[in-house]
Amino acid sequence: MTNQGYYLPGLYVSEGSIPVPLDWAGSEPGVWRAEDNADQAVLRCFYRVVCAPEHLNDDLPLLVYLQGGPGYGAPRPLSAVADGWMAEALRHFRIVLPDQRGTGRSSAIDGTTMAALEEPRAQADYLKYFLADSIIRDFEHLRRTVFAGRPWVALGQSFGGYLTLAYLSNFPQGLAAAFTAGGVPHIPTDAYELFSHTFTKMAQRSRAFYQRYPRDQDRVAAIADRLAQGDVVLPGGDPLSVERLQTLGVDLGKSGGFERLHWLLDTAFLDGDGSLPASGASSSRATLSQTFLEGVRAATSVSPLYWPLQEFIYADGDCGPLHWAGQRVRDARPEFDTADRPLMFTGEAIFPWMFEQESALRPFGPAVSLLMEEGSWGHLYDPDRLADNQVPLQAVVYADDLYVPSELQLDTLSRVGHAHAWVTNEFEHDGLHGDRVFAHLYRLALERGDLEGLFPARG
Repeated sequence: MTNQGYYLPGLYVSEGSIPVPLDWAGSEPGVWRAEDNADQAVLRCFYRVVCAPEHLNDDLPLLVYLQGGPGYGAPRPLSAVADGWMAEALRHFRIVLPDQRGTGRSSAIDGTTMAALEEPRAQADYLKYFLADSIIRDFEHLRRTVFAGRPWVALGQSFGGYLTLAYLSNFPQGLAAAFTAGGVPHIPTDAYELFSHTFTKMAQRSRAFYQRYPRDQDRVAAIADRLAQGDVVLPGGDPLSVERLQTLGVDLGKSGGFERLHWLLDTAFLDGDGSLPASGASSSRATLSQTFLEGVRAATSVSPLYWPLQEFIYADGDCGPLHWAGQRVRDARPEFDTADRPLMFTGEAIFPWMFEQESALRPFGPAVSLLMEEGSWGHLYDPDRLADNQVPLQAVVYADDLYVPSELQLDTLSRVGHAHAWVTNEFEHDGLHGDRVFAHLYRLALERGDLEGLFPARG
């Protein structure tokens, strides 16, 4: 049910939520009804619909935005121009912003939820319901019930692109067209293969960072030497280990990431010139500033579901256990050892220590450990259906993508019907949030005729 709308700068917003089953097994989106399944556990699927005020009464096509992540809710727009893709999309579409289950206002999960379940097995079984196979069924149910079954256009950013390919595999009739930005999964999925590529790219990106900011190589080494003493604590009480310091590299694949890291490191030490220990002082005894420690805490604290679910987005069907694929790749790469210099940064990968050292993640630890031994998952991708795909798919593939390697994306796209790739090295992984990427994707699809018939009321 949709509530009364309201205005933001340049936007008209309405919102609502619908019930969905925790477990979609044996149920069909659009047919399932909560009142007929009183014995089932039920979640809420929350959504917002935004449009430009001048188009409030226009019959615009629908664009559903599939958020990156995993574990993040849909954008909370500040204005019509705050996010680059949205400014362009509002000219042509009514935008649907659903919160993925477990996030935002869709039955959100955090450590409190895990603690309430008490038993690790129950926690692990519960978490498995918050992955792509369930998410796309929630959204297809939303489309069929709230939006009268009208096909919509999907825009998938990063993990949202993984959802898009899963949507095309399971409910292609629900999509009139699709766009992805830095988010085409390699099919068949293989977490170890993925991390083998991304760790290579992280080593390259770390060296590029030190080449751009040479003094930071010594600065990072001095910080790591200090952290190796094992007595540095972040605001909030979590220990700051060298491993956690290395995870600052997760930002190096985004626009401005090099500079954000550089300026964070600039505040590290209280003595000396504020960036390195005073001359002759031992870095193992140097004092790290509270400004730096707070910056590290903020930069390495993410949505409660992001790290617990991150590796499992690469699990599809009977793929076998993941066995901490990211950690296994790291263990095979000695240059990522905490004692090696220059210190390499790590990217988008989870490690066992996270669920021991980080208080926000600790409640998820036993469940994640159990899930690492799981061998059977929901079926996401259908290679045969994707090969015969008739839904126009326009992807932007970032040539230097740190998180979703371009070579793997292009291999998948070569085996998807009606798929087109715009390959560019002009943008980082978050390029969609600028003002050029979606406008170009839209123009490419329009010129190709992929959006024909979407705008009957406007000629």
